[in-house]
Amino acid sequence: MASGDTLLVFTPLQNEPPDSDFATIDLRNNHPVLDFDATTDEYAVFRGVMPRNYSGSGITVYIHYAMSSATSGDVGWYVSFERIGDQQQDIDGDSFAQALLVEVDVPGTSGLVDIASVAFNDGSQIDNIQAGEGFRLRVQRDADGDSAVGDAELLVVELKEA
Repeated sequence: MASGDTLLVFTPLQNEPPDSDFATIDLRNNHPVLDFDATTDEYAVFRGVMPRNYSGSGITVYIHYAMSSATSGDVGWYVSFERIGDQQQDIDGDSFAQALLVEVDVPGTSGLVDIASVAFNDGSQIDNIQAGEGFRLRVQRDADGDSAVGDAELLVVELKEA
């Protein structure tokens, strides 16, 4: 794939929530969203297979979100990858690479969709995921580190080749 090409897209209905502290499914005007609380760090987990035409040059993750009520402040998102691969990960436990943080100012209108992005280098930042390997992507709202009130509503997560 060429730089900037979309690799994968994840939607709220593809979330595989963890056992606890998970973002909850909701609807906003019939748009499925994942609600991330303002007071508790909550998570969403998505599973995929890295496209075989991924060149290994890094990945930029785009988080499309809206705020349920906030019109000021900032929202923080942590994003991390976990390689499942071929005999790489015992799925009885988690082994996510270190999360990267993106903080952005929320839109001035509740319900307006904003797009936050965080760039990952190849290698350890994406847990050394190779083309054709299974992996998980974890998205977390940094509730105790951001200043926006109310739920952050995730609509789409897009992975693009860097």
